[in-house]
Amino acid sequence: MNEPSTAAGLRVLVVDDERPVLDELVWLLARDDRIGHVRTASSGTEALRVLEGGDVDLAFLDIAMPGLSGLEIARLLSRFAHPPQVVFVTAHDAHAIEAFEMNAVDYLLKPVREERLAESIRRAVDAGERTAPVVDERIAVELGGVTRFVVRSTITDVEAQGDYVRLHTIDGTSHLVRMTLSHVAETWSEHEFVRVHRSHVVNRRHIREVRQSSGRTTIVLPSGDATLEVEVSRRHHRDLRELLRDS
Repeated sequence: MNEPSTAAGLRVLVVDDERPVLDELVWLLARDDRIGHVRTASSGTEALRVLEGGDVDLAFLDIAMPGLSGLEIARLLSRFAHPPQVVFVTAHDAHAIEAFEMNAVDYLLKPVREERLAESIRRAVDAGERTAPVVDERIAVELGGVTRFVVRSTITDVEAQGDYVRLHTIDGTSHLVRMTLSHVAETWSEHEFVRVHRSHVVNRRHIREVRQSSGRTTIVLPSGDATLEVEVSRRHHRDLRELLRDS
């Protein structure tokens, strides 16, 4: 988990597809001295794009949303090397047990009361103080003269493309970077990346399924609201099987 920088205030992301609810929660958060910067997203896919940057300490996730639900976002976050704290916000308590099984710091019912929100923030601060600071490498990528950064733990698959590699991320975006696949396979192996094909290195933390049919093995990875399928070569099949067994 990211360690909150309480001196400057918690960096918060609020995710809800209902604008009035989103605005109300942002207003309440702004009244708390422990909160620093607040960002918003109106869908799961938009939220993942923000979370990919790795600069969120605490995420308030609406559970019932079109597309990716709050629970599905949290499942994806569990595969991050350093996910933010999560508080679920919902109009119903039907998912409370499942939410806490996913290590959420709290579960808020709508309409959110200010004193109850303050308690959620306190729990997030306490949880963050118990967590040692960690570093997740940020990969610089360029597009149209603009440089942005992709957090390595959000990368699901690295695909060879000539003198470049294409980085595929959990939110469904991809980025072309000048490096070799051999370099990735060698230097990222200690961070759960494994070569499964002469053209692919995958992050085994993001493997959703391993499918076998007619002697062909395929790995299924998250890609925004869809999935990405990567074939495993026969040469790397045994290595992958042993790594998954040891996971």
